[in-house]
Amino acid sequence: MTRLLVECTHVFLHPKVNSGIQRVVRNVVNQLPPSVDGVECIPVVMLKGKLHRVLQLGPLNIPFFDTLMTFAGRLQRLAHRFWQWHQRLDKRCTSRWVRRCLYVAYRFTALACFSVPLRLIDQVNQYQLPKRCTPLQHQPGDQLVLLDSSWHADFFPAAEQLKREGVGIVSVIYDLIPVTHPQFYDTRLAQVFNDWFDWIVNTADGYVAISATVRDQVREEIERRLGPVKTEERWFDYFHLGSELDLSEASAAVEPRLARLFETTEPVFLMVSTIEPRKNHGYLLDAFERAWAAGSRARLCIAGRIGWKCEALLARVRAHPQLNKQLFMFNDLSDTSLEHAYSNASVLVFPSHVEGFGLPLVEAMQRGLPAMGSDIAVFREIGGEFMAYFDLNTPQSLADLVGNFERSGLFPASRDVKDWRWIGWREASAQLAERTLRNLQPAPVVQERQHADCP
Repeated sequence: MTRLLVECTHVFLHPKVNSGIQRVVRNVVNQLPPSVDGVECIPVVMLKGKLHRVLQLGPLNIPFFDTLMTFAGRLQRLAHRFWQWHQRLDKRCTSRWVRRCLYVAYRFTALACFSVPLRLIDQVNQYQLPKRCTPLQHQPGDQLVLLDSSWHADFFPAAEQLKREGVGIVSVIYDLIPVTHPQFYDTRLAQVFNDWFDWIVNTADGYVAISATVRDQVREEIERRLGPVKTEERWFDYFHLGSELDLSEASAAVEPRLARLFETTEPVFLMVSTIEPRKNHGYLLDAFERAWAAGSRARLCIAGRIGWKCEALLARVRAHPQLNKQLFMFNDLSDTSLEHAYSNASVLVFPSHVEGFGLPLVEAMQRGLPAMGSDIAVFREIGGEFMAYFDLNTPQSLADLVGNFERSGLFPASRDVKDWRWIGWREASAQLAERTLRNLQPAPVVQERQHADCP
């Protein structure tokens, strides 16, 4: 074993995207130690089936290219929304011929308005590549750590060839939610993820999850697919994520409407996540409507980009009688504005059905913001006795927490969030490298505590 090659292809090609996995990949790679125990750690990308060493993960800060990449990001989001619109129309149509005509119109429009422009932008961006990466020759014994979201990648045959030539494959697993809870995703996305996981199951030598909870789920799912004997041939571990908002700029302006939200004394309950079914915003509204009906003056601030299967939820928010009174929504906050929200809110509230980690919990609590979360295993792993928990089957349980906190000023957790400690991205990156290496070089392992005060 010679080197750890940490793959970050999607973030390299789309550096302006800043959702959960992209944030993790960017921070881990930017904080990657040069070496661990004498083993070199190298960020790499797979381009046209070949390995390249990353010289600079982010863009070159050349105005023309930055503007082009920003435009490409917006165009990709618009293409996704156009696809969602087509999917809704397709489901409503009962005539096979109308559906076929709609599909032809969709394909033509998508090609002309999205696919061709995005391909042209990709060609222009090729001029940046020599300054951002350089070809890298693999060696037998190298370990390719698939850190990025590779289920939509096209380098599987290249990875398989690397394995035949003596390169080990390690997969970082963020969660198995599209497998365990496919109802929260479009059928196509769930299938793509499932196909990717089948490939990972049969290709990877080891798996590093982002929580002990997910590590155990991965082991169970692989045993279900392969049986106990083949599962024992693989290794399983986990690392925890950091908390810094690396794109926050002290000199940048805070969203004015957000800033005004914190100018009054009424408590603000903050929800940070993509708006999609798994995050359970409907439960959140149900709970706060109960609290408001009981006289609560608390305000609910929903911060997160618009995702999928959320049309009914968005319509409910936009038509809500408390909108811009006690209910606020922001869909495109910068890290600077998000930092301001974390620093000034009263409580973070996180009602997810299921998570692989729960990054907003760590981001909030590391800044001294107490958190209320759904009573699920991974939140217990991350928050321990420092969080307050509510029952997902009973919105009134959250409404009661809100009302009691508002009346008493006492946060209903066993331990004070001021005593809570967590690792940063530098430690998280080192943890990933160290825990990968310890499985490649077997040694006695001390059982780690999984409590929030000792990650």
